[in-house]
Amino acid sequence: MFSRIALLFLAALASLSYADDARYELGAGDLVNISVYDEKDLSIEVRIGLSGEISYPLLGDIRVAGLSPKELEGKLVEGLKGPYLIDPSVTVTVVEYRPFYITGEVEKPGSYPFHPGLTVDKAISIAGGFTERASKGRIYVQHDGATSSDDSSERISVKLIDVVKPGDVLTVEQSFF
Repeated sequence: MFSRIALLFLAALASLSYADDARYELGAGDLVNISVYDEKDLSIEVRIGLSGEISYPLLGDIRVAGLSPKELEGKLVEGLKGPYLIDPSVTVTVVEYRPFYITGEVEKPGSYPFHPGLTVDKAISIAGGFTERASKGRIYVQHDGATSSDDSSERISVKLIDVVKPGDVLTVEQSFF
């Protein structure tokens, strides 16, 4: 009985993490593993370049930024099917997410590795916590892919419980008092 419940729980957990991974958009700096069943030469681990592309055997340079891992799987299957393989089975997984950045009134501003489930308060803790002059109510995020870092209209006010995404830039403003 217990083992059956444990198996159901693990299956549900696996489907949740896969669903999150399927919505995730790949971007420059992500490290992905591409595995093609029974094709060792086509299975690679590659970091997405600043151009948002990867170089893949037989297919050359492929634009992957903005695609989910599932969409990239489909793109690779489409490219390999026919001229190279009869029925390719491709799996794409994110090995390492691009970092997030935190600036302003935190003890150790800089870039840090992203982990799924990261919230603003956890990110601030990773950066050593607030400084004495930090404003806990004036925290902003600029999402990866924004066009201009000087344009304040692209900065969004966030709360401590909000979710951080890979590539996000968090800014903790200074308090007036």
